[in-house]
Amino acid sequence: MVVDEVESLEDIRRLLVGAPGPDLDAGEQADRREAQLTKPPGSLGRLEDLARWLSLWQGRHPPTMDRPAARLFAGNHGVARQGVSAFPAAVTAQMVSNFLAGGAAINQLCRALSVSFSADAIELDRPTADFTEAAAMTEAEFLAAFNRGMVSVDRTMDVLALGEMGIGNTTAAAALACGLFGGAAADWTGPGTGLVGAELAHKTKVVERAVARHRDAAGDPLELMRRLGGRELAAIAGAVTAARLLRVPVVLDGFICTAAAAPLGLVDPGALDHCQAGHVSAEPGHRRLLSVLNKEPLLNLGLRLGEGSGAVLAIAVLRAAVACHTGMATFAEAGVATP
Repeated sequence: MVVDEVESLEDIRRLLVGAPGPDLDAGEQADRREAQLTKPPGSLGRLEDLARWLSLWQGRHPPTMDRPAARLFAGNHGVARQGVSAFPAAVTAQMVSNFLAGGAAINQLCRALSVSFSADAIELDRPTADFTEAAAMTEAEFLAAFNRGMVSVDRTMDVLALGEMGIGNTTAAAALACGLFGGAAADWTGPGTGLVGAELAHKTKVVERAVARHRDAAGDPLELMRRLGGRELAAIAGAVTAARLLRVPVVLDGFICTAAAAPLGLVDPGALDHCQAGHVSAEPGHRRLLSVLNKEPLLNLGLRLGEGSGAVLAIAVLRAAVACHTGMATFAEAGVATP
């Protein structure tokens, strides 16, 4: 089962506002079982919360983690021509080939953790416009990419880990976050592929110019994303939206994935409740963005690769939460005295 495609920004707004909420009955069942397991209350910390969260957003109890999926979206950015990355734009397509051949880090992580994986390259031969000069995408281009993300999700997934690839996309993420939440460009702009010194200062100035150019759209999160985002960011937002409609919990990767989802949370305050932050990236804007969105990351491993690497690693934590919640004996079953 997949969801219908959207035809306008207003369609997206309606979907987000009307999206289903948590299954409170499933959550209550999780609470009742958790209280009976052979351990002091709260002793498994966030693992207990995660088992309940999975029940709430899968809409069932017990929760399952048999069919986790990772979806990676790739796009090219016109702003890359301004030298905002240590790598040329051609690397996006080269890395997609690497993903498809199974040679990237994300392939190894998915293989190790038994997570299904697919990579979708979105019009790499047609980069977005340079958003310091014009809107990154027309509305039609934005909607096409958003729909590409929506149709990538289906109800058979127990959880969806999202990732990205795109030379220049930390610049897009920084500009979008700055445009959405304010502050100085330097608050959001980091090294990305390894920029330091004058190169990082140049990247920061590019973000500053982009935000200033599109300041008139600051009150409309989706319009701002159209102007400052990229096709892979739009696809991630589409996947997050479809996952909510289909009751598929989501694990976001790093700064770019989180920035792609952020506009949805500004359209509707609960739009990201079905999302967990898989990790906190070494990219400095990520921690700031997670704080604004009130998301506590599951892992902190110093990652800044992208590809969905941190999100897929966090699936191991979700599996552990479900294993404890469903596999532990109750006090009655084990013949253990209760407090």
